[in-house]
Amino acid sequence: MGSPEPFVHHIGVFASDLAASRDFYSAALAPLGVRIGYETAVAAEYWPPGRDTPSLSLEQAEAATERTRGVHIAFAAGDRAAVEAFHAAAVAAGGRSRHAPRHWPQYRAYCAFVSDPDGNNIEAVHKEES
Repeated sequence: MGSPEPFVHHIGVFASDLAASRDFYSAALAPLGVRIGYETAVAAEYWPPGRDTPSLSLEQAEAATERTRGVHIAFAAGDRAAVEAFHAAAVAAGGRSRHAPRHWPQYRAYCAFVSDPDGNNIEAVHKEES
């Protein structure tokens, strides 16, 4: 029997401005080792090196009213430095800081939260030993 499949295969986000969202996600996810693995004129799919799942599929919304809103996506970070680099890169790429990097005792994790160009809550989280 092979290893279990990941809980989530992919997540789709529909952006009101694909170029702005692509720039944001490319910058924010780079410190986490996540890059564009597939791209077309209307979509970019992000995944970690060496495997294509789980992934984030970023697509151009056909109408502004069809953009993804209100979603919270948390990406795993290898260490605190990656969380800090994620936050700095995301803000530099036009994201809005929701919470600067810090330890969240209730989550037993070091986390940072930013808003993407459409206002979605994007997080980098490094789970720490309890």
